[in-house]
Amino acid sequence: MPSKRSTADPWRIAVGDRCIRCGRCVRVCPSQIFGRVEPDGVIVVREPEGCILCGHCVAACPVGAVEHEAFPAERVHPVDRKALPLPEQLELLLAVRRSNRALSQRPVPQEWLDRIIAAADRAPTASNARELGYTLVTDPSMLRQVAEYTLEVFGRLERLLSNPLIRIWLKPLLPGVYRYVPVFARLRRDYAEGRDRILRGATALLFIHAPKENRFAAEDANLACQNASLMAETLGVSQIYMGFVLTAIRQDRHRRLNRMLGLEDRRIAAILALGMPEFLYPNYIDREPAGVCKI
Repeated sequence: MPSKRSTADPWRIAVGDRCIRCGRCVRVCPSQIFGRVEPDGVIVVREPEGCILCGHCVAACPVGAVEHEAFPAERVHPVDRKALPLPEQLELLLAVRRSNRALSQRPVPQEWLDRIIAAADRAPTASNARELGYTLVTDPSMLRQVAEYTLEVFGRLERLLSNPLIRIWLKPLLPGVYRYVPVFARLRRDYAEGRDRILRGATALLFIHAPKENRFAAEDANLACQNASLMAETLGVSQIYMGFVLTAIRQDRHRRLNRMLGLEDRRIAAILALGMPEFLYPNYIDREPAGVCKI
């Protein structure tokens, strides 16, 4: 995606002669760049410097009349909606998707990892800022460092929370935090005995990050993570959300993992572990219906 320009150098946007005045571009543009001279009249472009490069106008036009410098013809493709998954197919994919922690030592093929990242990058972002970045870790030594870093942070948390002077006043305030103290101890004990309960034997880690000042980093990253997870499921790749690693990052004021990954000026907002499963689940289970408040 081309970078945004300053207001002194707006994108070149025009409505060509093929326009049928359907008004779709007017209705979908979040920046209200398109308008009409009069009801049902000629479509005009105004204040193109406000364009956020979402591409809605080009995607919505049924006759290819919107000419946008950022979206030349070779980047625009017609949609065959008959080729899209049926609702029943999507429902089945969502039903069978679950974290499979029984991973093999087979690496995920690089072309599959590329497709997973490309799917993540298709996700929407706030104001179409497109500030997410992706760091893929497949080096076994770096994967070990991530697991050991997480356990080190948890060890420090465990010691802090177990301090009698702190525990006596903090536990009543944060009972949910204290339920993890024995979990931290068990994770470290298992790792020492050769059982990695952090990465679970994953052969790849996908870190999704944004500039530190991005207010919507978590929201954008988790939308991207969901896209990546769905693509991984279609490829038969196991995916596990790395909540433990994210927790460690948030508790580490020295940002050591960021430095290890060369992300000093970035905020890591979502992490997905990827690996080839030893088997695929042969069954799915109906969930209890969600409670829905209809107003």
